[in-house]
Formats: sequence, structure tokens, C-alpha cells
Amino acid sequence: MTPAVFPVPLPVDATRRLRYALVGDGESPHLVKWGRALHPHVDLWVCSSRGFAPGLAELVPPEQRLALHTDPAHGGGNAALLRRLPEVGRWLRHADADWINPHYLTSHGTLVWLARRPWRLRGRVLASAWGSDILLTPGRHAAYRWLTSSILRNADLCTSDSQHMTQQMRALGAREVMTFPFGLDALPPVPAQPVREPWLFYANRGLEPIYQPLRVLELFRSIVSWQPQARLVMAHDGSLRPELEAWVQREGFGDRVRLVGRLDAAAQAVWYDRAQWYLSLPQSDSVAVSVLEAMAHGCIPLLSDLPANRELVADDAHGWIVPDRLGSAELARLSAQQLPVLAARAPDIARHHRAWVADHGLFAPAVSRLIQTLHTLPPLRGPHA
Repeated sequence: MTPAVFPVPLPVDATRRLRYALVGDGESPHLVKWGRALHPHVDLWVCSSRGFAPGLAELVPPEQRLALHTDPAHGGGNAALLRRLPEVGRWLRHADADWINPHYLTSHGTLVWLARRPWRLRGRVLASAWGSDILLTPGRHAAYRWLTSSILRNADLCTSDSQHMTQQMRALGAREVMTFPFGLDALPPVPAQPVREPWLFYANRGLEPIYQPLRVLELFRSIVSWQPQARLVMAHDGSLRPELEAWVQREGFGDRVRLVGRLDAAAQAVWYDRAQWYLSLPQSDSVAVSVLEAMAHGCIPLLSDLPANRELVADDAHGWIVPDRLGSAELARLSAQQLPVLAARAPDIARHHRAWVADHGLFAPAVSRLIQTLHTLPPLRGPHA
């Protein structure tokens, strides 16, 4: 994936700080990360559908924040959030932003779309899709597809974190889309004394149905059938944890599989550096930050067969796209063919992935390019009509 850069000369006033309004979940670490990346470049205002995480509240003065204290569902049906539309419209009118940037389109994108005309907002709209708001929700019902298309068609610019999602957005009516991963803040340091364990596998997606953690365990069982040294550490938490723990006990894998719960960034880094392999097998996904983290740390990724994953592992030279709908015997046979070949090239694969993340997967340079692009588009003259 090559980050999109719009080759338009910057106008004379490109150094002017844009007035910029984020609209999203202010308690989400994703929105905090966006806020931190944007803060050096813009005069930042934030409307949160819930409250504010400390990291975001520290960046934005109270007079430039609005907390709605609702509990939005990403998939839609947010009547409580929509009832706050007049308050949001008045706040956006007061903020008078050059750019209004809703994050997650089904909920916050709807709010901005509905507010734009009645409150005659002059700001352009930058619609930032996160994944399931494009890849899943429009397929649930014709009404959601119409809503998503309306939001995209009326946005002046959109952001996407994979080429596959960009294609879906354009099919739904988006005009201009900048594509860049929701990447890392920085490359992790290279361990002074590598302690990587050749047959240690690490997984850290949520223990929820969409991430298919049971499929992770089933793939691991297939690998154990031919590689007795294999061990698996599963981090994170979720509704399926009791079922996974029961599976581990039933299979007699108590000495092979550890479910370690939620980990902070430092603990995650330890496992990334110890594990040779990284497992991520969701049923739907765009480019995941955790996969980029694993690649930057030098893990070999084993990923589900999704278009966005194929953007990261284009062939079987630098990881393995695990085929869908295979039984245990076939998974064992294929993994026994693929993994030893990859293991023999582990140092080269680690260098390749780290270089790729350095070139394409860092977030701050991508946001800098985004701000440059925003400066190339002139502000709307007068209120939006």
C-alpha cells in the first residue's frame, strides 16, 4: 500500500493553522491517537459522543470540547445520540471550523451530515471510515447503505486505511479518498539481545466473534500436530474467553496455550519480541494496527484471507494468508509446508516488514500529508447551503 499524496501545489497561506473539529468517541484510544497527531498542526476542537479520555482532554481546552455522554452503538440505531443533534449543530456553528472530521460514519458521520445544512456550517467535511462502518454495516440493510452513501457523497474528502476499503467507499459514492494505515506512532527499538522463540505464536485481537479466536486455536492445534515445540500466547479479553478456556482444557493444551488477558503497550512489546509468529484471523478487517505492530517487531504474520491483509502480505514470501474453510488435516498439511520455509527466512522477513512499516505504516507522517492536502482545498465561502 502506497500512501496517497495529492500532488497539488500548496497555496500561499498553507502555514495558517486550520480550525479543525473532530467528532467521535473521545474515550476511544483511536480518537486520542488522531487528536495527538493533529494537535501540532491545527487549532483543535473536539465533540465526543461519550466523555473524554485524559490523553485527549489534556490536549484540548475545556472551551473547545463538548461531551455528550451518550453510549453510541457503532452499528447504528443511535436515537440518544441523534436527539443531541441541535446541541451538536450549535456547537459546530460556534466552533466555525475550516474542517469537520467525523470518525466512524454510521454514528458520528450521520450526526455531522444532518447538522451541516440546518446550522449552515461553512466548514468542509472530512469523513474518516474505520472499517465495519464501510465493510459490514452497509450490507446489513438497504437503509444503512443509503445512509452511508449519502454521508460519503456529501463529504469533501474521505480517509481510509486500506486500498480495499477505499474501493468500497468509492463504490458507495465517495469522491476523493486519501488512503493510509492507522499506523504506528514510531518504530519499536530493535532488541539489543534478541530472545525470539522459534515456535512461539502470539495473538492479541479481541476475544469476540468477529476476530474468530476459536479459529486461531484450531489453526494452532493443526500446527501442534506436526510441531511439538509450538506454544501460543493469546492476549486481550472478550465475551468468548470462557469458551476458549474450556477448549484449551478439553484439548489438553493447558501447558501449550496461555490466555493472559489485556496487556499494556510495554507487555505487548515483550511478546512481540519473543514470538516468531503472529496470528490474526478476523472474519472482516481493514489494515489492523496490531498487525503493523507485529510486523514492525519482526514477527511473521499468519493472516485471514481478506483483501486488506493481502495488501500487507502480497504473497507467501513474507507471511501466510491462511485459506478459509479448511479442515484440520488440510490445515496441518499446508502449515507444515509453509511455516518451515518462512522460518528459514525469518531474519530477511523481519527486515522487510520493518522497512515497509517505516515507509508506509507510521501515522504522524501520514497526518502531516493529510494536513498539507487540506490546505490545498480552499475554504467554502460563507455558510454551506
